[in-house]
Amino acid sequence: MHAFKETALFADGRAPRVFEPGAGERDLAAFVAARHELIEERLLEHGALLFRGFDVASVADFEGFGEAVSPRALDYTYRSTPRSSVGKGVFTATEYPPDQEIALHCENAYQRDWPLKIAFCCLVAPQSGGETPIADMRRVAAAIGEERMDRFEARGVRYVRHYRPYVDIPWETVFQTSDRGEVARFCEANGIVHEWLDAQTLRTAQTNHGTARHPLTGERVFFNQAHLFHVSNLGAEVARSLLNMFGADRLPRHAYYGDGGEIAAEDLQAVREAFAGASIRFPWQVGDVMLLDNMQMAHGRKPFSGARKIVASLLDAYSERASNETVPLAATA
Repeated sequence: MHAFKETALFADGRAPRVFEPGAGERDLAAFVAARHELIEERLLEHGALLFRGFDVASVADFEGFGEAVSPRALDYTYRSTPRSSVGKGVFTATEYPPDQEIALHCENAYQRDWPLKIAFCCLVAPQSGGETPIADMRRVAAAIGEERMDRFEARGVRYVRHYRPYVDIPWETVFQTSDRGEVARFCEANGIVHEWLDAQTLRTAQTNHGTARHPLTGERVFFNQAHLFHVSNLGAEVARSLLNMFGADRLPRHAYYGDGGEIAAEDLQAVREAFAGASIRFPWQVGDVMLLDNMQMAHGRKPFSGARKIVASLLDAYSERASNETVPLAATA
């Protein structure tokens, strides 16, 4: 049996760190289980690991990897994007049309529960494009700057959503139930203000953190999805159409500062520029598995052509409520 290879993917040493199997070690789940401590150390150090050349050809293979990494998978409830469950703790990547780009973000950063790790697996590589870019959140925070980081920390972010037929994703998908009583109980348990505006329109509002502390490193990171939920993320033309159709106070989704104030355009621009400046990407190969520290690395998606099948698992479930972190007081407003 030959030793595995550990290398840097990029010449400048930036993440992801690449692991390739030695002879007789192509079972990825077994490889990770035998080196769990090393994998944890490298992930904390680099923020992103790429496992390449292992025998990963199915959802079942990827399931085994996820179980070896962490038995505590996070159920994808209170959804923000359409996904399908394809296995135990395994989902399709966000099911947006191939010509659309998904902005860099940290998974579930708009919630009070999130995965500390997220894993992706390439089962079918696209003909072109379709990369999953990543961005080091330390670089992002530095580019955003202390003043803006302080502002997001102090004010938090409020996410307001309106669920109505045929616009965005339905509330039944978001909450994974068709029982309005279950929706009410979930909202009450999670500090989400909810109201049925009419027989078919549900409004929710939740105020959460603008930044968070990594539970292992103690570093402050930009940890929210204001730049995704804000109507400006859809582009000027679509934003204008939605504002004309629904009005500013009934948009399908929108983000404010936690005190209800509009987020300054220059703050959103600075956030988007920070993500763009820190972004790196590489083409997927069939069988690739990428593991991210979800608080150290953001991820997104580039447009693509041809078939593409990337599946994902939300691993190492974490609750802000079980930590010493506090949600801004405006959370109850």
